[in-house]
Amino acid sequence: MTDGTGALTGIRVLDLSRFIAGPLCCQILGDMGAEVVKIERPSGEDARKHAPFHRKHSVYTMVYNRNKYGATLDTRRPEARALLEDLVRRSDIVVENYRPGTMEAMGLPYPRLQELRPGIILVSISGFGQTGPLARRALFDAIAQATSGLMSLTGPPDGEPTLTGTYIADHIAGFHGAMGAMLALLHRDRTGHGQHVDVASLDALFASLGTRPSAYAMLGEHPRRNGSRDLLTGPANVFPAADGYVYIHAGTDPLFPRLCGAIGRQDLADNERFSTVPGRMANIEELEEAVAAWTKGRPCDEIAHVLGEAGIPFGKVSEIPEVVESEQIKAREMMLDVDHPALGTLRLPGIPIKMNASPGSVRKAPPLVGEDNDHVYGRLLGRSEEEIARLKSLGVI
Repeated sequence: MTDGTGALTGIRVLDLSRFIAGPLCCQILGDMGAEVVKIERPSGEDARKHAPFHRKHSVYTMVYNRNKYGATLDTRRPEARALLEDLVRRSDIVVENYRPGTMEAMGLPYPRLQELRPGIILVSISGFGQTGPLARRALFDAIAQATSGLMSLTGPPDGEPTLTGTYIADHIAGFHGAMGAMLALLHRDRTGHGQHVDVASLDALFASLGTRPSAYAMLGEHPRRNGSRDLLTGPANVFPAADGYVYIHAGTDPLFPRLCGAIGRQDLADNERFSTVPGRMANIEELEEAVAAWTKGRPCDEIAHVLGEAGIPFGKVSEIPEVVESEQIKAREMMLDVDHPALGTLRLPGIPIKMNASPGSVRKAPPLVGEDNDHVYGRLLGRSEEEIARLKSLGVI
C-alpha cells in the first residue's frame, strides 16, 4: 500500500451499495482520498458469496471495496435508525444502489437526508433510474446490455447477440456515479447546496453506444452486428497468426499503403479500387483475405516486429495472464500488491486515474465483514464499548 493525500481528502462517503456499480463508485472516491464507510448487513452482502475465492473469501468483493471501513448494520431493525442517521450527519456523500423507493421506505428520502446534514449529496445508482415507466424494475448487467442495444451490436454478423466479457454496464454506471458525485461536490463548493445525483445503468450504457442511436434517429440506419471489423475504415479487424490472433488497424489513407508495403502487396496499394476508404470498404472481404494470408503463417512476435517497423497500429489479442504480467501494466502500476492483515497479499487492479499533484492511493485493504465496527461506531459515532457490545448481541451490527 502507498500513502498519499488525494484530491478528496477530508470528504466522507457513506456507502450503502452492493455488487459492482455502487461499490466501484465509492472505491473510486476512496482511491482519490475520501474516507469511505461501507455498510452491509451482519451476515455480509450477497456478493461475498460470489466466486472466485481466495482463502474462502470472495475476490469479487475484494476488487470493488478497497479503501473502505467495513461496518455491519441491519437497516431493517428499529435500533439501526439512530446509527444510520448519525452516519448521515457525519457524511458528505451517500451512495446507494437500491431499487427506487427503498430509501423512502427506510425513512431516508433525500429531503430527510438534507435535514440531517445540510449540503449532503445523494448518489443513487439504479438499473433504469429514478423516473420513467421501468424505474422500479430490477436490472442486472446482462439485462442492461440487452435492453440498451449493446448486445444487438456485439458478436458475429451471422451469430447470436453476445454479452461482453465483463460487467460493462455496472462499470460504466459506477464511473458515471463517481463523476456525478465529484461534480456535485464542485457545485456544493460554489453554492453551499447539495443535490441528488440520479444515475441509471441503462442511461450510462446507452450513452456509450457512439453514433448508432443518432444514426438511426437522424438517418434511419439500423446498425447490425459487425464482429471485430471496424465500422468505418478497413482493413481493420482481427487476423489469425500462427500462434494466436492480432488486431490490425490500417484503414486510413496514409496507413493502407504502409501496410501493403509491409506485407509485400504493393499491388493492392496501386489498385485504384482500394485507393479510398469507401473503395476499400466496398471490397473489404478481398482485402482482409490478403492480410490474413500474410498473418496466418507468422507468429505474433514476427507480425509485431514488421508492423511496428512500418508504423502500423496493431495489438496482439492477449490472454488475461499475458496482460497481468505485461511490462506495460507493470510500468503503469495497474496491478498492485495490497497487504491484508488476515488474507496476506492481495493482487488487485490499480488506479487508472494518474494525477501528478494529488494522486490516488491504496491505503486500506478491502475489509472483512464488520471488520471496522469498533472504529465506525466507537471512534466515529462515539458509542461506548458497552453499547457496541449490546448492539452486537442484539444482531443490529
